[in-house]
Order: sequence, then C-alpha cells, then structure tokens
Amino acid sequence: MKKKFKLIGLDCANCAAQLENAISKMEGIESASVSFMTGKLVIECADDEDIVKKVKKLVKKEEPDVELEEV
Repeated sequence: MKKKFKLIGLDCANCAAQLENAISKMEGIESASVSFMTGKLVIECADDEDIVKKVKKLVKKEEPDVELEEV
C-alpha cells in the first residue's frame, strides 16, 4: 500500500535524507522517499494502520519541529 504525507516544517535537506534513511529501515516499510523540495514523504508498506503511527512517532523523534500530515 502506498501512503503520501506532507512534511510541514522540514527546512533542511540533510534532515530529509536522515528521515528517509530511518524510515526505510523500519520493519514493515518496503520503500520510503522524502523530497526536500516538495516537502513530501511517500512510503510503500503493508496494509497496517500501526505503521502510520510508528512513522509519525519516528518523525517526531528525529525531527521534533516537523509535522506529518497525510494527503
């Protein structure tokens, strides 16, 4: 299943790369792509709502000032 999110408050290309790397390593995530230019995150994962909660928690841990909004 493909999920798309807007990363509100992401202001650093290096931070975007770190988020992409961390999310890619999560269990249940097949792929993750963060675009700093558009402020979007796209993940492919198993059809599991817990994954979305875990991704949101990871984003808050890695980048406390970034808000994750599903689109």
